Amino acid sequence: MSVRLGHIAFLNVLPLTYALAHGAAEGLDILRASPAQLNGRLEAKNLDVSGVSSITYARHAADLLILPDVCIASDGDVRSVLLVSRAPAEEIKDGRVLLSDKSASSHALLKIILRRAYDAAPVYETRALTPADPVPDGAVGALFIGDDALELYHHPPDGIYIYDLAREWKRLTGMRMVFGIWAAARAFAAAHPEELRLVHGRIAAAFRDWQTVKDAAISEVLADGRFTREELRAYLGSAVVWQLDEETIAGLRLFYRYAAEDGLIVRAPEIELACV
Repeated sequence: MSVRLGHIAFLNVLPLTYALAHGAAEGLDILRASPAQLNGRLEAKNLDVSGVSSITYARHAADLLILPDVCIASDGDVRSVLLVSRAPAEEIKDGRVLLSDKSASSHALLKIILRRAYDAAPVYETRALTPADPVPDGAVGALFIGDDALELYHHPPDGIYIYDLAREWKRLTGMRMVFGIWAAARAFAAAHPEELRLVHGRIAAAFRDWQTVKDAAISEVLADGRFTREELRAYLGSAVVWQLDEETIAGLRLFYRYAAEDGLIVRAPEIELACV
C-alpha cells in the first residue's frame, strides 16, 4: 500500500523536505501543506501519518498516536512564531489581534501568553496574513508563523514590536515549547504496523542525518533569495529542536495543561506514543 503522508511546507522541517526529495518519498503519497491544512486532513482521515500542530493531538487524542523521537520545538527563541504588534504587549488588553490561518498550536500559545503574562483578553480573528502588511488597519497585533514569521524576524518593519512566542513561553514556564508533532491515525497504526515503522524510520533518519546534509539542503533553498545561508544555518542549527525527549514531552504536557485550564481544549490528554 502507499502510505498517505502529510508534510509541512515550512523551512522548519527542511531536513525531512530534503530527505523526501532524495529518496525517502519512495512508496509514499505525500501532501505538502500548512499545519492548519494538514490538521484538517488528518482529522478527516484523509492522511495516515502527518506533521501537524501539537494542539491537534490534544483535540483528537482518541483517534491519534504521537510518533516517538521527532517533533518541532524550541528551547527559547524560535524566530518563526511571532506576535507582531503596533503596541507593547502590556498595552494590547482588549484590542483586535489577527491570527494566521496557517496555524493552530500558536493560536493557543498566544492566548495563553497574553492572558497569563500580560493580562490581555483581545478580540481574535483568524485570517490570511502577509509580511507586506503585517498589522492591517484596525488591528493592534498579528500572529505570524513559519517562513513569513522568519522573514519579519530578519526584516522587522519600523514602529513594530516583535515578540518571539517561544521566548515568551520559556520566560513564563522555563520549559521547551512543542509547536508540531508527527501523528498517526490509530486505525492505520493498528492495521499497518510495518508501514508505520517504515514511515517513522524515514522521518527519524532525516533529522538524525541532518548534520551530514545541512549545507547541501540549505543550498537547495537559497535560490529564491528570501533568506541568507547564515540566517538559515542559525535557524536550523539552534533555534529549532527536533528531538522529542523527556524534557520536550514535559513542555508539551504543560502546554496541554495550560490550554485546558484556559478553556482552549476540553481536557489535557495523556500523551500516547506509537509503538514503532
